[in-house]
Amino acid sequence: MTLPPTAFSPADLTTFLDTATTAALAAGAIQLARTDLLHEVRAKSTFSDLVTEVDALCEAEIRRIILAAYPAHAVLGEEEGQAGEGEYLWIVDPLDGTVNYARGYPVYCASVALEVRGVRVVGAVYDPSRRELFTASLGSGAFLNGARIQPSTTPRLQSPALISTGFPYSVADDASNLTYLGKLLALGVPVRRPGAAALDLCNVACGRMDGYWELGLKRWDSAAGSLIIEEAGGVVSDMDGLPTPYGPGIVAANPALHPELLTVLSGGVLGSSVRGSPDQPR
Repeated sequence: MTLPPTAFSPADLTTFLDTATTAALAAGAIQLARTDLLHEVRAKSTFSDLVTEVDALCEAEIRRIILAAYPAHAVLGEEEGQAGEGEYLWIVDPLDGTVNYARGYPVYCASVALEVRGVRVVGAVYDPSRRELFTASLGSGAFLNGARIQPSTTPRLQSPALISTGFPYSVADDASNLTYLGKLLALGVPVRRPGAAALDLCNVACGRMDGYWELGLKRWDSAAGSLIIEEAGGVVSDMDGLPTPYGPGIVAANPALHPELLTVLSGGVLGSSVRGSPDQPR
């Protein structure tokens, strides 16, 4: 079911977004406060899929803030899974870019979104290293630290466009994304791999990057950032061009560039290892 922007009053959306923002900022404060400490680091699914004590601390604080405001709402988080059911689902990545964070590389963030009956209605992504807060609510535009943002106007990949991507932790077993990367590099397109999907999406939304693609993202990776792109005026689809951020692959770009980026990428074959449930840990 698709919800029109009029499904909620401006006051409703403002209240939802205030909660998302408060939660993201609180998680970012925890991240900054513990940046220089010795972290408890362990692997989850593979040796490169890391989690720290900060991931757990951030998710606990985000859940506390959300449930204090909306005790009947459900919360889906990367570390603790889903608690509760119903029409209102908060989707949380408490520390996107854990590997970066654990190594002191300052590209990481907290991401909080709310879906109502499957429709993303608010999103907040906070980059504590740069003190940058990206926000959006359905039908109301997207903002960086309160200033409206929009994607770039780069019209072609060989303008050249600046594109970002990422690799799933299963890349050792399935190197499908190398095929896509090769297609872009063969055209001479500069490609970056920062390591935090939510920030990659936000960087497309504000025009720092012209486009982004990745395979194997989970809902918490893309829920907030994809809404921010769409509200900024960009385009988000799966690898088949369907308007969803939750396919086995995601493609996001400014409106002029998205069709070409999608066309160049669409000749590849998605590997079976990235076709799992979007709610499984990544």
